[in-house]
Amino acid sequence: MRNYIQPGDTVTVTAPYDVASGAGCLVGTLFGIAAYSAKSGEEVEIKTSGVYEHAKTSAQAWATVGLAIYWDNTNKVFTTTATDNTLVAKNLAVAANPSATGVVRLNG
Repeated sequence: MRNYIQPGDTVTVTAPYDVASGAGCLVGTLFGIAAYSAKSGEEVEIKTSGVYEHAKTSAQAWATVGLAIYWDNTNKVFTTTATDNTLVAKNLAVAANPSATGVVRLNG
């Protein structure tokens, strides 16, 4: 196929803010987990698929598996709150309230 470019599970983007390795990175509505640290304006590779343990809104209980998970770009955490956030994942594990992290599968 002559128009194929790449698998797309890792893509290079311009970091919209300073991002640490393993942190979430939202560029427009494209979301991924940074493969390495980068300063704002530098190129960074992000993984757009896969399963990750990452910071979540601590005061939320994720009571069942398969919830819609959003990225809170202000606080740089996953959340179940849709308002003003971007849909990016589903959760793969129950998480208590309070808990600092959750397990998510990125929508890719």
